[in-house]
Amino acid sequence: MTNLSVLYDAPGPRARRRNTLLAVLFVALLALGAWWVWRALDENGELESAKWTPFVNSQAWTTYILPGLQATLTAAALAMVIALPLGAILGIGRLSDHWWISKPCSVIVEFFRAIPVLLLMLFANEAYALWTNVDRADRPMYAVVTGLVLYNASVLAEVVKAGILSLPRGQRDAAQAIGMRKSQTMGYVLLPQAVTVMLPAIVSQLVVIVKDTALGGALLGYSELMRSVGLVSANYGNIIASFIVVALIYILVNFLITSFASWLEGKLRRGKRSTGKVLTADPAGATAAAGVGAAPAAGAGDAPKP
Repeated sequence: MTNLSVLYDAPGPRARRRNTLLAVLFVALLALGAWWVWRALDENGELESAKWTPFVNSQAWTTYILPGLQATLTAAALAMVIALPLGAILGIGRLSDHWWISKPCSVIVEFFRAIPVLLLMLFANEAYALWTNVDRADRPMYAVVTGLVLYNASVLAEVVKAGILSLPRGQRDAAQAIGMRKSQTMGYVLLPQAVTVMLPAIVSQLVVIVKDTALGGALLGYSELMRSVGLVSANYGNIIASFIVVALIYILVNFLITSFASWLEGKLRRGKRSTGKVLTADPAGATAAAGVGAAPAAGAGDAPKP
């Protein structure tokens, strides 16, 4: 028997040559594109040391970039902390057997999920200006966080709903068979198992939250990381270099988020492995297990019969 994959046939000599040729061609095109970009930047003077020197000194970082990064992380963290539990509540509410709970939750989720997050930020900014006493300097941050919460909570509600429905029906039936109420079934049986299933989608949404904070800087004047590009380039005249540095910071932040989520997912999966003790058979054939009472052997502890 040949050792072939169950998903596809192993490539033959011609297919291997074709794949190698395509790989070489792709690498050559990628190198050609990188050379063209490098040459264009060099011809326009974007690679001069004067354009990159500000990022070696501490003034550009302490005055513009680090405060912008702090504002981005602050808005993203607030939105995450509020959107995660709110999305869980809405997702669980959509699964309720009571229509007066499931219907309003469904309307809220479908409504805010259909509106662009930028439009939600603009509406929130005007609402805070008209109907609240929020200081004008703090209003952009409130509007950014509100827009992110409303949109991402509705998306996370669908993630929670899909994660719970993806579990086998037997989990719910087993909980009901031992007399657990619906709230106990959801809190102790379904949600803990669904967390591992939902985690990749939740992490993807958290990355989206970090990136969407840039919308507040573009139209609301929120002093986040992306807005610092304009401030740095206005002072040092290096807009391309500023874009590259800020893009690398976004990549690093999102990489740290996804790495932490991967570690957490692996830990959760390892923690769910069975820790029950294996049943062993004694020489007499009786089965004994820790915590399970075994029948006493004949004659053990009995008085001798006359």
